[in-house]
Amino acid sequence: MEDPAGGVKRGNCKAHLGLYIYRLKGVFTWRLLKTIAMGQALSLLICGTAVSCQYLAAAGVETPMLQSFLNYALLLFSYTSYLSVQKGDKNILQILKTKWWKYLLMGLTDVEANYAVVKAYQFTTLTSIQLLDCFVIPVLMVLSWFLLKTRYRPVHFVAVVVCLFGVGAMVGADLLAGRDQGSTSAVLLGDGLVLVSAVLYAVSNVCQEHTVKKLSRVEFLGMMGLFGTLISGLQLVVLETSAVGTIKWDLKIILLFAAYALCMYALYSFMPTAVKLSSAMAVNLSLLTADLFSLFCGLFLFHYTFSCLYIISFVAITAGFVMFNAVPTYAPATESNDAGLYASPPTEETTSELLLPCGEREPPAAETQAKAVTIL
Repeated sequence: MEDPAGGVKRGNCKAHLGLYIYRLKGVFTWRLLKTIAMGQALSLLICGTAVSCQYLAAAGVETPMLQSFLNYALLLFSYTSYLSVQKGDKNILQILKTKWWKYLLMGLTDVEANYAVVKAYQFTTLTSIQLLDCFVIPVLMVLSWFLLKTRYRPVHFVAVVVCLFGVGAMVGADLLAGRDQGSTSAVLLGDGLVLVSAVLYAVSNVCQEHTVKKLSRVEFLGMMGLFGTLISGLQLVVLETSAVGTIKWDLKIILLFAAYALCMYALYSFMPTAVKLSSAMAVNLSLLTADLFSLFCGLFLFHYTFSCLYIISFVAITAGFVMFNAVPTYAPATESNDAGLYASPPTEETTSELLLPCGEREPPAAETQAKAVTIL
């Protein structure tokens, strides 16, 4: 209905505006809040590993492979042991018969990714590591696109840029505070190790997402525990035997090793759940706040200087993370679904209805899924 001047009645516009706001609220669902909470919990666990590592380094202990070995050993003791008592196709022997080489490569990738980034601290600066470590984001997007067939929308690329802006603000705060720790003995070697680590992490995360969504979280963790323990144990004997022998063991050192191992074990245990709920890409965006949590802890533990850029960084990363998760990614058409499958589950109020212009009819249920793959 129109008024004499030819315009849409004011009441109709208010109704459409109210409908638009109601649908916008549907984006911020419990699922999204759960995803945000889990991501920040994982960041806190990484913060715990960073703080314990810093205390170990202050005590003259530099044994990254020993620390990784303890984590993989805990996974072996719990998840691999669980697989060994299962029956049928879920038994560890049946899994090894058909997929042992796949999990061997996954374990090798994960172990070397951890080792490369820790080793980089001996050759380059903290600023370089923080910046170059973000290389995992574009690599992960490319791998997800080609291997997992994930399709991103423009809002996802904008969200990534916002998150990286937050990282830039954090690094800027470090530079202004003069806290550019690390070494400059071989910067190119150190930077190269960080880039190698980022690529390996991206490969490991894509494999993890495929495994936990198609197969089983317990199977993934059990195989990582088995092959991670074997690989890290071998490297520990070859590379760190003398370093372990020089450790002056006391209660403080033992507690620091235990804190690191438990934080890593919890991180590995809960990360597949977060990946299954959202995606490896979304989880990695949420982990960008881990360095910020470490800096906040440093304000109290190591007397760092506070900077307002830390707050700006946290807000930017969180905002980008919310943007990325608010609109679901999707996979192209498959045999099981001609309209396309969501790579991350859609929200309770599908976001395909959010951009209906004022006055346009609400699409019937049969059209909703088809519109979901074209919007944005």
